[in-house]
Amino acid sequence: MRKVGIAGVGAYVPSKILTNKDLEKMVDTTDEWITTRTGIKERRIADDWQASSDLAFQAAQCALADARMEPKDLDLIIVCGVTFDYPFPATACILQDKLGATKAGAMDIEAGCTGFIYSLSVAYGYIATGIYDNILVVGSDVLSKITDWQDRSTCILFGDAAGAVVVTPFQGQGELLNFYLRSDGSYKDDLLIPAGGSRNPPSHKTVDERLHYMKLNGPEVFRLAVRVIEDAVVALLERAHLSKEEISLFIPHQANIRIIQTAARNLGIPLEKFFINVNLYGNTSAASIPLAFYEALKEDRIKKGDYVMLVGFGAGLTWGAYLIKW
Repeated sequence: MRKVGIAGVGAYVPSKILTNKDLEKMVDTTDEWITTRTGIKERRIADDWQASSDLAFQAAQCALADARMEPKDLDLIIVCGVTFDYPFPATACILQDKLGATKAGAMDIEAGCTGFIYSLSVAYGYIATGIYDNILVVGSDVLSKITDWQDRSTCILFGDAAGAVVVTPFQGQGELLNFYLRSDGSYKDDLLIPAGGSRNPPSHKTVDERLHYMKLNGPEVFRLAVRVIEDAVVALLERAHLSKEEISLFIPHQANIRIIQTAARNLGIPLEKFFINVNLYGNTSAASIPLAFYEALKEDRIKKGDYVMLVGFGAGLTWGAYLIKW
């Protein structure tokens, strides 16, 4: 088994900014109400022509440049998210073509907002066993396209972004050490798009009833999120034989500042050890963790030798964590 590391990191956010003040003109809400309950001040919104693969392409180029690698060097492309370009083919195939990665396989992984952690675990397996050498992992979502802008309880939460990493045999930085994955499908109804799949195919009725937009049971998801963040952190620390004090930085899924605050308090970990950028981007689903990881590196919040833990939760219910030594 080979050691596995992160050779390059990249991210992309659309240029359009939608502030809480802008939302005050769209739905019955206020900047103070949104900020107090979510910590979100603004979010990025993709242009009408931009799909998930377009954001993924920009983040991928950034990560490849950071890794000093060309698309032709890639063996596999993994794209995770919930807003793929089409039901099929895979958005990863579209990205492969955009990049000109002529030697790469391509596949999508759908694990909600935990998708990036799940995808990293897949990349780790291929590289650790020597099957592949260079894998691009991209989390990309354009949640603005599946947000009901008439629903004030959900439209305040979401934004668009992409984040990417290049995973290779360990080269001296970003060693992928261990991970923890869990799911519980009994909570599937608490965060879902009710129509558009084989359960409820598209029809005039499903469109008229606005069933192609996200539906969120906010109080229940809040309760579940806090519980599963705690579970993932404790379980991965035990698996890695580390204490919470040895982790330099926690990078959680950026869904809601109160979720992060409550989980940190329950775990007995200072909030200062959690990287937070939800105020700038809102919940960007599978892009959330790689975008935060990219910004933490750019802000010099991660030093050589630091232990960093990524932790996420999402629709499914899915949750998990990944331990990295930089």
